[in-house]
Amino acid sequence: MTDYLPRELTGRITRAMRTMPVVVLSGMRQTGKSTMLQCEDSLSAGRVYHTLDDFATLAAARSSPHSLLGTSCIVDEVQRCPELLLAIKQEVDRDRLPGRFLLSGSANLSLLSSVAETLAGRALYVALHPMTRREIRGRTNAEPFIVRWLADQSMPGEPAEPITPVEVLSGGLPPACLSDNAGRDDWFRGYVQTYIERDVRQIAAVGDAVAFHRVAQLAALRTGQVLVVSSLGRDAGLKAATTGRYLDLLETSFVVRRLPPFVRSRSARLIKSPKLHYTDSGLAAHMAGVRDLSAEASDSMRGHLFETYVLQNLSAILETHAPDARLSYWHEQGRHEVDIVVEAGREVMAIEVKTAERWDERDLSSLRAFLRATPQCTSAVLAYNGTRAVPLGDRLYAIPMGHLIA
Repeated sequence: MTDYLPRELTGRITRAMRTMPVVVLSGMRQTGKSTMLQCEDSLSAGRVYHTLDDFATLAAARSSPHSLLGTSCIVDEVQRCPELLLAIKQEVDRDRLPGRFLLSGSANLSLLSSVAETLAGRALYVALHPMTRREIRGRTNAEPFIVRWLADQSMPGEPAEPITPVEVLSGGLPPACLSDNAGRDDWFRGYVQTYIERDVRQIAAVGDAVAFHRVAQLAALRTGQVLVVSSLGRDAGLKAATTGRYLDLLETSFVVRRLPPFVRSRSARLIKSPKLHYTDSGLAAHMAGVRDLSAEASDSMRGHLFETYVLQNLSAILETHAPDARLSYWHEQGRHEVDIVVEAGREVMAIEVKTAERWDERDLSSLRAFLRATPQCTSAVLAYNGTRAVPLGDRLYAIPMGHLIA
């Protein structure tokens, strides 16, 4: 607790609690939800803290849920007792005091239909993502670059710090990214055994844990790629329906995310399938067996893992500073692909991630195609791993990744 680093999402949660009776904080295991709920005075002050990871508290929640709910309280790991949510609904209907209940869970409760129906109109959902580079480096006082860029496309003058392979391999889960790299693999190994398999079994019955683990591993090998469920299932030796159900469970527990396609363009050859991403680049690398992302290693997953790292940082920043922004990707079949598309209000921004420190004209072809097909796009950015931002033409820029996620 003494080494706690403040999280940017705290401000958004605090504001939400001034208007909503229930705020639900979700996120994958070990993103730091419990620590934040107990260490941030603006969240913990005046609220009794309960965790359903404690057996006695869980038993009390199941046997006498109303007795656990005071005037204002925090309930951690609430997904372990869905019946408690009905009691919370009844309490809120009796007294809609703003900020009365702060709930957290390692399952995406907004994706669980029964939960969403129970708390409809009573709860605001926010997600705590893995730690950003800004948070890890303690540089959260400055406005994020992406927010400034969407407003006025002002070019940064100072040089950026390139993203290192170690940062991508460590990801943003606090025990992995804030500790000695020597123990990183052991920590991730324990994480997979303890959390992924246990949490998923709490959400739904998984008859074959080995097959589920195989799907999780194959998904890691596909991070940053268009999802073809039938192909993944074929490699896993499973039916498409079973594979789809396992992917749903991985998404509900925040291990993976499906990035939807951007369809507001003139192209008729767009791929409509989602793109699959692991929520944390470090976990994806571990699951895929990648241990070296240096340029000399020439690992085929290098680009996909850097892209996953950029996406997880942008997702966390926008969740806090521009929660209505939407993220997607763009792919013309057999021709062009843009890794990330950001829509914020009327602003549309295209981002192509390149891990190298240099680029050539071929690296810009997909961005140029997107600009032609999408007149409403205000900027197309080649996010490369160099140090200087450079304008390249009408609405086209090269921006260091280190700036983009600053």
